[in-house]
Amino acid sequence: MKSVVKFSLLSAAIVAAVFSAAAHAAPGASDSPTLQRWQAGGTVVLGVRESATPMAYALGANEKFVGYHVELCEKVVRAIAPQAQLKYMVLTAQNTMPLIQNGTADFNCASMTNSLKRQDQVAFGLTTYVSEVRMAVAQQAPITSFKQLDGKKVSAITGTTAVQILRRYAAEHGIQFQTLMAKDQFEAFLLLESGRVDAFVLDDNMLAGVIAQSKHPAGYKIVGEVIGAEPIAIQFSKQDPAIKQAVDGAIRQMMANGEIERLYAKWYTQPIPPKQVNLNLPMGSTLKKLLAQPNDVPVEQFQP
Repeated sequence: MKSVVKFSLLSAAIVAAVFSAAAHAAPGASDSPTLQRWQAGGTVVLGVRESATPMAYALGANEKFVGYHVELCEKVVRAIAPQAQLKYMVLTAQNTMPLIQNGTADFNCASMTNSLKRQDQVAFGLTTYVSEVRMAVAQQAPITSFKQLDGKKVSAITGTTAVQILRRYAAEHGIQFQTLMAKDQFEAFLLLESGRVDAFVLDDNMLAGVIAQSKHPAGYKIVGEVIGAEPIAIQFSKQDPAIKQAVDGAIRQMMANGEIERLYAKWYTQPIPPKQVNLNLPMGSTLKKLLAQPNDVPVEQFQP
């Protein structure tokens, strides 16, 4: 709202100077029926998750949805349609793509890898997170490298790219370990928590999230060299190019003015609700480079 008020008070002498920059973040309503509806005060449905800490998760009995990508989505919408009303819808990994495609949800604010296959179905914004495949171990465990997993037991989630990356790494480095597959991050972490495995391998942000929600967050740590990296971005319909232009314009402004870095620090290097746990995941060099040179390159062409 503040940016709209300030713009309305600008003198006619400088309107032309700022119009070009503003147009990149929020094209005129006439460019898109959807943007027109949003900018007129219509509802924007943000797809969220219940427990994908710290990207998108619920506080209480789904009373409030928070997280790095949730707040990013909210700021993007406020930039391109300040009058829009926000509504939150819980999505799952299985229904996200079809619900974005058919317009039931306008944005997916959770964590999803940008891939060529998915680009056939939805549009991705500029990359705003880079997930790095690492592992969680008990705080006192001596494991610091994936090479130390030889002869040990590891938990992973069925169907994730982390599993493929882990197997490729093992083959390339000649190490062998037993893999116990789980249906989700909570089941996989329980295997670690109960001592049935020595390490749990997954994307670092998801590892940090499940540790933060555990009974004893201080009892676990994320270690190991990065064995794989994937670009993460918010998604929306690909049927309206004006939305892609508006979203990317808003994200570029947030990258340029330091807002993305502030949001990242808030959710990854400071205490977060509900337990006020600090995930201690400083921004990596790959994401820092992307903030300086933004792109929406899919994982198949991604070079960290």
